[in-house]
Amino acid sequence: MARAQGPPTQPVAVNRKAFHDYFIEEEYEAGLVLSGSEIKSVRVGKANLRGAYARIENDEAWLIDAHISPYEQSGVYFNHEPMRPRKLLLHRREISRLLGKLHAKGLTLVPLDIHFVGRRAKVKLGVARGKKLYDKREATAERDANREIQRVVKARRYDD
Repeated sequence: MARAQGPPTQPVAVNRKAFHDYFIEEEYEAGLVLSGSEIKSVRVGKANLRGAYARIENDEAWLIDAHISPYEQSGVYFNHEPMRPRKLLLHRREISRLLGKLHAKGLTLVPLDIHFVGRRAKVKLGVARGKKLYDKREATAERDANREIQRVVKARRYDD
């Protein structure tokens, strides 16, 4: 299947909390159905994915609790509801595969970021398993150790 080619873009909104709270097992890319004022808000970076999740209902995928701020230049009548559920565009095969995985114990579907491919807004979804408190502590300790190693390597490089 051909994808829209264009320069790779940076994510507009990133759900950093998802990487802290979950082990991401698999990633999917889904299209995002947005109204006119929503797409303009997303283009200027007024989207927030903290606390958002995806759900499959009636063989359709939905993005729930994602906050897209109202577009300031749009009038009251033409603006959108910031927290409304937004439809995700996935192939029927992908939805059925995701549904099978989500019925497994402890798996959930979390949005990782919103980005653009060409002119279209896309959401990167992660099939995730929740971390326990000790997993979070272990990840923090590992991140701190790696940061310390990089600091020493960098200092040693400049000393030579």
